[in-house]
This record gives sequence, structure tokens and C-alpha cells, in this order.
Amino acid sequence: MVSFAILNVGLLDLGKAYAQSTGTVSDIRVEGNRRIEAATIRSYLLFSAGSPYNRSRVDKSLKALFNTGLFADVSFRRDGSTVIVSVVENPIINRLAFEGNRRIADDILSSEVQLRPRIVYTRARVQNDVQRIITVYRRNGRFAAVVEPKVIQLPENRVDLVFEINEGEETGIKKIRFVGNKKFSDKRLLRQISTDETRWYNFLSDSDTYDPDRLTFDRELLRKYYLSKGYADFRVVSAIAELTPDRDGFFITFAVDEGRQYTFGKIDIASEIKDLQPEAIRALLTTFEGEIYNADKIEESIQAITFELGKLGYAFVNVRPRVDRDKESLKIGISYHINKGPRVYVERINITGNVRTLDHVIRREFRLAEGDAFNTALLRRSRSRIRGLNFFEKVDVTQEEGSSPDKTIVNVDVQEKSTGELSVGAGFSTTDSVSGDLTIRERNLLGKGQDLKFSISLGADTQQVDLGFTEPYFLGRELSAGFDIYSIRNDLQDESGYDLERNGFNLRTGFPIKENVSAAVKYSLVNEKISDVSSAASSAIQRAEGEYLTSSIGYKLTFNYLDDPILPVEGNRYSFGQTYSGVGGEVYSLATTADYIHFFPVYEDDVVLSLDARGGYIVGLGEDVILSQRFNLGGNTFRGFEKSGIGPRDSVTTDALGGNAYVVGKAELRFPLGFPEEFGLLGSSFIQAGTLTGIDDSDADIVDDASIRASAGVGVNWTSPFGPIQINISYPFLKEDYDKDEVFQFNFGTRF
Repeated sequence: MVSFAILNVGLLDLGKAYAQSTGTVSDIRVEGNRRIEAATIRSYLLFSAGSPYNRSRVDKSLKALFNTGLFADVSFRRDGSTVIVSVVENPIINRLAFEGNRRIADDILSSEVQLRPRIVYTRARVQNDVQRIITVYRRNGRFAAVVEPKVIQLPENRVDLVFEINEGEETGIKKIRFVGNKKFSDKRLLRQISTDETRWYNFLSDSDTYDPDRLTFDRELLRKYYLSKGYADFRVVSAIAELTPDRDGFFITFAVDEGRQYTFGKIDIASEIKDLQPEAIRALLTTFEGEIYNADKIEESIQAITFELGKLGYAFVNVRPRVDRDKESLKIGISYHINKGPRVYVERINITGNVRTLDHVIRREFRLAEGDAFNTALLRRSRSRIRGLNFFEKVDVTQEEGSSPDKTIVNVDVQEKSTGELSVGAGFSTTDSVSGDLTIRERNLLGKGQDLKFSISLGADTQQVDLGFTEPYFLGRELSAGFDIYSIRNDLQDESGYDLERNGFNLRTGFPIKENVSAAVKYSLVNEKISDVSSAASSAIQRAEGEYLTSSIGYKLTFNYLDDPILPVEGNRYSFGQTYSGVGGEVYSLATTADYIHFFPVYEDDVVLSLDARGGYIVGLGEDVILSQRFNLGGNTFRGFEKSGIGPRDSVTTDALGGNAYVVGKAELRFPLGFPEEFGLLGSSFIQAGTLTGIDDSDADIVDDASIRASAGVGVNWTSPFGPIQINISYPFLKEDYDKDEVFQFNFGTRF
């Protein structure tokens, strides 16, 4: 295992002595090597004897040596003009063995693993091979298999590696059920799929063991069967495989939506090839008006046309059926369009690695479908959408040559991460003080992509109970729908001398308008209560004490052109939204908000500049804007200032009152700190400016200056094993005397 502590100490000493590139390297001496020749080690260095000493080249040389996988530790130090390279070699595998494997032979397992005798041992390689062995057992229907690697230390830096395997019992299929089928019985549908229920007489077949790839194939078999019977709207809503608690079998449930039966409507042929009369090939068609719709007949017609035109010398013919579906008359008209040209099409989309997530959850994010013309931009967009689900640690989308030159196969390999959460949280921040929370959440409920969350948060300043649910594809359409029920209590005594309590619910929906444009609509009903007003609080706050019932409806338009939803490198996103309060209730106002952010790669994909602008304005309709609806800036929303640290304020009590309008602009540079990517360490530097102003209250003690405030600073974000840690140091260089600044901000949260 690489000792990063030794590495850091070595680099630190080097950095103190040679902060800049200085001197000439007279000699390079290698220490600690036993098997590997010194000349081999020197060949990986980016500097040599006689060259100037360059810190950047030393760092890159260090990384190059680590990347070989030959060393457990590498460090550099200088002795005068001599550079000393100290290495600790990884051990060599002497023998590789498998124990406990009775069902799968050693030679099969050996062909799957990457490690071999006389190969360098690393923990990463061992863990990868453990996963490969588990995958082999799962392909053979043994989901209870456990693999434990054991390392036996030997002299001369050698090890014996033994994979101890507990194969567990074979995981069969206890029951296959269908839900939603009315036209065809379960018995008939069972005959259409390749998976069988476990029976004593199936001992010569493996079709009664669970295989995710076979389940995907079964979905396609069901779809083809229904399409051949005229059910053009048929879809497999879900195919769920539930493992029993004792892990000895699966219950598989296919939920289907049959739709209605169609017949063929008008059949046309259109050709873009000169000298080819469409009517001349009509005799090749197997689809006829008035007959029951059959997708297999359409495919047969396409193949017949393609074959016949191939004999006539048209080698690059593309026949695409255009469907005109009339859902009222239940007729499907087919127009066969014949084009000539060397185009590439998607032959197949293979999805692997999704053990838990249902196949259709991934496929519905694809902008390409099997049979579509291949488009690189749409493929990149598809990958971005799958990453945006946040269900996977890794999403690899690759291409390979299809069965013919005009076909390509798209392979999607995902690595799932935990989406369920049952946690107790604790945290500390300079803005919210100590906090704790209990959260029960599943972001991929039953593998369907649904989000269910219940949380209780208890902090020094905020207490919150929240229940929320989101269905991303409501009624099978690209339409999200959900609700939130919440109760929130905010202690604002330090900032403004009162407590604010909110109890209410939201109903929300969202839908795409086109590829990069989406809309969201939300209805809210909330009862707000301003209470426990301090006797020393501002008179404006004392007058606001009481309860307010707010019924509002709002919308938001988002234009998203970012290349990645998690860590964007380039592109932009902007949104505009309005909320109208007055759909019942007793509060009448109109709030408008807008924001814009643009990302620029400065150096490769590591150093990224972002420009961010946002603003908002709220106006009372026939009345003043109430205290709880005003905007506030500071803390995480405006670094360099305390929470609610800027904006209108009572000059006597120093209570923050919020404002009716704000605007903030920020430029931020994101960059790596030189640590490996898996450390999750990123640095940032930023500068921001903005203002918060406007208040309906005309109290003489209120100060409201619309002048620009500005701050600059640096930050470190660390996704640590203990939880996310964020440190910001900001300096407010433009401010008013009554503003409350905050130079240091620290946020830490953990879950256990």
C-alpha cells in the first residue's frame, strides 16, 4: 500500500529547500530496489544527470513511477547536486490459488482474473479480481457467493495469494409473475421469455437461475411478441427481481402496459434514389392496409426491399419506415422511405453493471435508440443524463464496430453506488453551528429511479421535519411529479430577534420542453408564524409578529447546456422563475428570480473558471412584502459576510430585515491540489460582488444602502472519509459600516 504520509514528507522537505527550480543535477542515485534495475527506474524519470533541476519534472517523474504499479512507495530527496530516488517495491506473486470452489473449476476462474504468478501484487488488482470472481458466480446464478483474499508473506519480497471462496447456494427463480396483462395469460407469456421457474426437472438447464442480461433479453422478447400481435403501444413498465432474505431465490415480476390493438393504415413508399419507381417494389411488401399491425412484417418488408435493391447494385441503401399513428382510429400508417448513402446506425445498446437499477431506468435517459442514426453529440448527452441520475460511481460509454460497416454497437458499463440512506448525521459550521439529523432516504426506490425521503434535522438554529417523494417518469412519460410535506422552525434571534416557523406542503412537477430546456411548476400552501419577538427587536419586526397563510403557485424555466451535471468543465446554465402568492391565503406578492452560470476550461479539464450571476425581486400586490418573504444574503450565499450579514438593517438594534431585491455576481476558479483524484480534494479562489436592498417599511431607524459589497477569498473542498469538509477564507473589501462580515467559514458533516 502506498504510504502517502512518507510521500508528503519527502515532497515537503524538497519544497522547503527548493521552492523554485534551481541547480543542476550531477547524478541520480537509486536506493531500495531489489528486482528492478536502476536503469529501468531512471528511464521513467523526466530529468537526467546534467539537466537543470526542475520541481515540476520531479513531481511528474514521481507520478510516472507510481503509475507503473511496481512500487509501494517512492520518494525523492537531494544530497547536494545528487538526486536520490528511494523506492519500496511491491511484492511479486509466487503462487495463486483458489480454495472452496467446487462448482467452478480453477481454470475458469484463472481465465477471469488478471493476476498471475510472477506478476506484481497490488491491493487494487486483488480487489478488482475479487469482483471478477463474484461476477462469474453471479453469472452462474450464485448471488450468495463470498470471496476473501488471503496473503501469505514469503522471503525475498514474495507472497502467495489465495482466494477463499464460499460459493453459497444456487440462486434460482422461485416465481415469475406478470402484472397488467389482460389480453394474454401468464402461461402464454411464460412461453415467450427465456427465463424459467425453478423445477426439479430443470436440472439440465440453467434457464431457471437469475441472470440480469437474460432478464433484459426477456423484456425485448415480450416487446416483440406484443408488437407482432398489434399492440404498438406496449411497454414493459418494469422487470423487478427481488432476492429473498435468505438469498436462496428470486421473485421476478414483469409489470406491463399492453395498450390497445392497432391495424395497418395507409401504406406508402417514397424513394430518393433516381430511376427507382416506388411502385415497382410494392410487391415486396408484407404489410397491407386493414390487417392487424405486426412489427415483424415491417421488418420483413424492409429486409425484402434492401435485399432486392442490393441485387440491383444499390449497396448503401437505408430503408426507414415512418410511422403515422392515429390513436383515435387505432390505425398505423407506414411510409417506407428509401435513401442512399453511407450512414452509420446504432445496431445495439448493451447495458452492463446494473445489478439493482432496472434496465429501462438507464435506457430512458438515452437520446439514441437502437436503430437510430448514430450521433456523437447525442451519445455524449446520453452519458451526461445517465451520470445526472447520480445512481452510479462510474458510467463508461464506448463504441465498437457492429456486424457491418454501417452499424455500431454502443456499450454502457455502469458501477452502481449506494442510493439508500439510513443515517444519523452530525455537523458543524460557522453559519449554522452544531447540527444533527436523522435521514431515511432511497433515491432509487426498487430500482425504478424514484426518490423517497424522510428526515428530521435538529440544529442550534434550525429544526426541520420533511417528507418528500418524486416519481421521475410520471405515468410512463418524461414528466416528474412529487410532493413535500414539511415543518421548519428557524431561530433567527441572533440575526433579527425572532423565531420563524413554517408548516406546509408542496406539489411539484417538471418536464422537458426540448433537449436542453425544461420547466417546473410548483404549488405551495404554507402557514408562517413569526413569534418570540424580542422586546429589544426592531419595531419593524415587532409589527410583523403574527401568522400568515400563503398559497402560491410558481414556475421555473431552465436552459441547461453544461457538459456534466456533477463537475462541469464547460457550458452554461440559466434559469428564470416567478412565484405568485395570492391563490387563496392572505398574502399577495409576485417574486421573480433569475440566475446564470458559465464554465470555461482554463487548463485541460482540471482548472475551470466559472462566472455566476443571480438576482431576484419581489413586490407586494396591494400590500407590503411580509418579513418572511424578503431575500437575505450572507453566509453560504455571500461569502465574506455572516448569515443575513448585508442588506437593510435597524441601525439601533442591528437586526437584519431582509430586502426586496438583490443581485450577486461571482467568478470562481476551481483547481486540483496535486493529490490523487480519489482523495477528493479541490481548491478554489473566488471574487464576488453584489447588493441587497429595498424595503417597504419607512421606519426612520432603518438603514438601506444599495451600494455594492464585494469580497474575495480561497477555499478547500474535501470529500473526506468522515464526510464533506469545506473551508473558506474570505476578505470583504467593499462593505458598509453596519454590515457583519465573516472572514473564516468552516463546514463539516458526517454520517454514521
